[in-house]
Amino acid sequence: MKKILMLIVLLWLGLSANLQAQKPNVLFILCDDLRWDSLGCTGHPHIKTPSIDKLAASGVNFKNTFCTTSLCSPSRASILSGKYAHAHTVVNNFTEYPVNLKNFPGVLHDSGYQTAYFGKWHMGEENDNPRPGFDTFVTHKGQGKYFDTEFNIAGNRKVVPGYYTNVVTNMASDWIGKTDKNKPWLCMIGHKAPHSFYFPEPKYAHSFDKVEVPYPDTAFKLADKPEWIKSRLNTWHGIYGPLFDYRKKFPDSSPEAVKDFAAMIRSYWGTILSVDDSVGLLVKELEKRGELDRTIIVFMGDNGLLNGEHGMVDKRTMHEPSIRIPLIVRYPKLTDTNAPKKIDNLVLTVDMAPSLLELCDAPKLENIHGKSWVKMVQGDDTNWRKSFLYHYNYEKQFPYTPNVRGVRTDEWKFIHYPHGDDKPDRHLAELYNIKNDPEERVNLIKDAKYSGKITELKSELGKLKLELGLEKDSMPLDLGIGTALPDAKIR
Repeated sequence: MKKILMLIVLLWLGLSANLQAQKPNVLFILCDDLRWDSLGCTGHPHIKTPSIDKLAASGVNFKNTFCTTSLCSPSRASILSGKYAHAHTVVNNFTEYPVNLKNFPGVLHDSGYQTAYFGKWHMGEENDNPRPGFDTFVTHKGQGKYFDTEFNIAGNRKVVPGYYTNVVTNMASDWIGKTDKNKPWLCMIGHKAPHSFYFPEPKYAHSFDKVEVPYPDTAFKLADKPEWIKSRLNTWHGIYGPLFDYRKKFPDSSPEAVKDFAAMIRSYWGTILSVDDSVGLLVKELEKRGELDRTIIVFMGDNGLLNGEHGMVDKRTMHEPSIRIPLIVRYPKLTDTNAPKKIDNLVLTVDMAPSLLELCDAPKLENIHGKSWVKMVQGDDTNWRKSFLYHYNYEKQFPYTPNVRGVRTDEWKFIHYPHGDDKPDRHLAELYNIKNDPEERVNLIKDAKYSGKITELKSELGKLKLELGLEKDSMPLDLGIGTALPDAKIR
């Protein structure tokens, strides 16, 4: 009898190990402030990203992916938890991810995955300690630096020489190379690039010197825009301001000052080239281990970025460059590598956690706002969302954007700016026909023939608030557009 029981136990252990070995690995590559259109495969005319393009050419390119709050920490918390900012409570860049709030890395860890995180965590500015759910966790305080960042490695803080993108890539590659092939793994990489202040790797510092970079023409067509956008022009987040130190004397609205703007944009582009090199190196590591087709590769940005559109730089607003992000997923069991797909449906940051957990056959996160896109990618888009809510709260540390609430559908966008005192809005709202006006050139909010559409979108916004538990929509008081520079420690 004992021999039979022993045999059963051994068989069970063998079966369990085999099932674990069959589960997919996850390589999650997260960029900071990467616009949706800054890749070769998303149509950029100058930035060449062959390694990232190759992922898209053998996987899924989600063409309409959006963050629900265009700010680093809230967006990262939404990716991890599947929840909007008001629910996960990381509503600004200074708040820790709640220790007891479940997330998809933690679920995978508890399901037997080997887990690691390398790079920019950016939830808790001064905390570089390990976070729950990761066997290996390497990060740093604050934003980190493009060169020679001090990392906390297993409790020891030390400056690691080299270019940030290469450093975290090598850390991740080394870790992957040492993982147990009999157990699945999750490796997350948080790149600094292409976040400001922009410093390309030396070999890419002059890659775009010959490319002419004017201000976007929408920067000079602000007549129908809210006054706060015009007030922002000379500030930290305006095109006539310091441009993340690329302009030393400011404000400067002279025509020749565009050279500072051009230098900034070229440097932004240059940092992306190193990210593409990183993707290529990591794919080669997976090929060497024979794990490429067993690995879900995710490449995405946390939020978008305004690069001069409507006279603005940075993010936070609900305009398309600010909220739209790239998302590419390669996994043969999601879609055949010889039959890549481009998905037009509206996909959100909050959808990442449920989707990856489904692909990994792991337990679901309960009471979340996101939904898995797995079945939708594979052909069943029944009941997929037709609209989503955008949410941003005014920050006194960066007082250049009002409170923002809005709704976007496949074709329309309505944005309004509540003051935070339950009184009527004081800023002009915005209405755009995204289908016919993707660059949001013409604000239709005052056009009487669209009054019915405005009513419809306001109703949809109210409905989404109820669904998301935002009936009591608390927010800070809008103190107006500030002119002072933000504290140097938090830029």
